[in-house]
Amino acid sequence: MYKRALIGVLALGLAACSSSPNASTESKSSDLAGLQGQIGSKDFAEQYILAHLTTKLLNAHGATMEANTKLVGSANVRQALENKQFVGYWEYTGTSWITYNKQTQPLKTESEQFDAVKKADEAKNIAWVAPAPFNNTYTFAIRNEKAKELNVSKMSDIAKLPANERTFCIESEFSTRDDGWPGVSKEYAFDAPKDNVKLLDTGVIYTATKDGKDCNFGEVFATDGRIAALGLTVLQDDKAFFPIYQGGFTLQADVLKSHPKIADVLKPMADKLTTEEMQKLNAKVDVDGDEPDEVAQEWLTAQGLI
Repeated sequence: MYKRALIGVLALGLAACSSSPNASTESKSSDLAGLQGQIGSKDFAEQYILAHLTTKLLNAHGATMEANTKLVGSANVRQALENKQFVGYWEYTGTSWITYNKQTQPLKTESEQFDAVKKADEAKNIAWVAPAPFNNTYTFAIRNEKAKELNVSKMSDIAKLPANERTFCIESEFSTRDDGWPGVSKEYAFDAPKDNVKLLDTGVIYTATKDGKDCNFGEVFATDGRIAALGLTVLQDDKAFFPIYQGGFTLQADVLKSHPKIADVLKPMADKLTTEEMQKLNAKVDVDGDEPDEVAQEWLTAQGLI
């Protein structure tokens, strides 16, 4: 899965929805009465969870929303928003900046990147609200015991290792992106022989990194629940090479204008969604096999949000 720029095909049509309006969620207020439509998602666990969290919370405040988790590919989900087939969905600042707005130079701080993306998307009648603390950026991980053996904690440590220890597992798309392998290997002077770099599917990278046979260092996503579950250590990006992929809710600007309280309703939830919290929620789906809808319901209830 390339979560940020994957161009897929429509899976079952925009009308297919994974859940009906959440009639079981008791309404806390009528702040959003009259708001109706679909909340979309990309095709991976984190996005499914976010779609259900948002749908349930909005419905608890008087809206009548459905979660549509049936689309495949970031570009299709973005297009559905631009075509007003989705009221909104959760996006990542780095994705919008680089992929949709065609900017090649990411900004270095979360606030700068969020503000820049928000301004750029205004021209497309897309609004950004509820910036969350989590940053689902690229990173490299290594199994815990190997990190201690090699004494590595940050990415700049890798260049100091013997050539036979500088082994990597990466995705095929990451291998060609400027903000992927070509750029990061140059920035950190990895100088890894070609045979030391294995191209694997996303899910396989996590288990391969844990096994340590194909590679010591695996390209992973910072909020993935498998990091903790598999006993992996995330290396610090001490040169701040990777773009920021902060999560935020994107929606039709006209809908926000008609229902400005959407931002107020979502903010308390968004503020709690740290990188560590998203790892825990994602692990419930990717590791434990729980349903995203149930994970969302339990978390919102536990947090006192519904």
